[in-house]
Amino acid sequence: MTSPQPALRMPPEWAPHDRTWMAFPPSNDTFGEPGSATLEAARTAWARVARMLARYEPVTVVAAPQDEPAARELLSEVATIVPMPLDDAWMRDIGPTFVHQDDGALAAVDWIFNGWGAQSWAAWDRDQHIAAAITAQAGSQRFTSDLVNEGGAFHVDGRGTVLLTETVQRDEGRNPGQGREQIEAEIHAKLGTSHAVWFPRGLTKDYEEFGTRGHVDMFAAFTPAGHILLHRQEDPTHPDYEVTRELRRFLETARNAAGEPFTIIDVPAPETLMEDGEYVDWTYINHYVANGVVLLCAYDDPRDDQAAALLAEAYPDRRIELVDAQDILRFGGGIHCITQQQPTPAKTSETRPS
Repeated sequence: MTSPQPALRMPPEWAPHDRTWMAFPPSNDTFGEPGSATLEAARTAWARVARMLARYEPVTVVAAPQDEPAARELLSEVATIVPMPLDDAWMRDIGPTFVHQDDGALAAVDWIFNGWGAQSWAAWDRDQHIAAAITAQAGSQRFTSDLVNEGGAFHVDGRGTVLLTETVQRDEGRNPGQGREQIEAEIHAKLGTSHAVWFPRGLTKDYEEFGTRGHVDMFAAFTPAGHILLHRQEDPTHPDYEVTRELRRFLETARNAAGEPFTIIDVPAPETLMEDGEYVDWTYINHYVANGVVLLCAYDDPRDDQAAALLAEAYPDRRIELVDAQDILRFGGGIHCITQQQPTPAKTSETRPS
């Protein structure tokens, strides 16, 4: 699919980071007009994550040139602000996927970004160039891909397995006509994986007008032990009640790169079911793992503490920080969706799967 390249490998999210990249919400159809209450709510929510994260590792925030003064006023004490043209603020999807080369040097994969499958509401004239710009800013080598893909659409375990979704990578709006084998070959080449697990679908709300059509980081995530944290809706009136059971049944039949079954850790959804007359897709799976910490979405919900306890068991060496993410979810994503890790360069021996 692409020209020859050195061997690449994406380290798992819990590997050491040099920094985290984020984006400052610009004025657009999602966040609202300049000075609007919705835009201020978005910027406050993003800043809340950046401030917490900055306690644990360096944070760099990309801001549209016209928004640089506002970003500096809000975040200059905790983050480095870098001006770049922006359409949106979902850094997980528009940013590069940082990887290691065989010698441990940092590199970056620049997937094709086309607005989550060229959706009518999305704009990507500027965002399609963000990965290249960040790669240059980071001083790392850039490897381009012919695959339309987003960072929230896959998850790796560092042992050779990658999680994907049939309705994302094989979406006709993203990679029309490409089969599993062709897509897998490119993903394995860029991430250093050898085995793909293809979930049949994502959460219900992700198929509505402003959804991503099934991003895996909303419902499944690996742990350092190789287990999978899986979103579980406990209320039978919610449309994801049966969906999450379908996902679990599928995962019970799946295997990892070593041919072993997965240990599944069910993470119950928040008790809150609806907001403004619509079902919510609030999830604890969309957390972010950084140096010494897990930033966990909080919803002022009775299940927040239960989710924190489950994450503490999965990450006994890290502090679990609950961060109010209600406004982030209202705009369409979670803490994982607005962050992108830049791993620390590794020694050659550390780039091999354990």
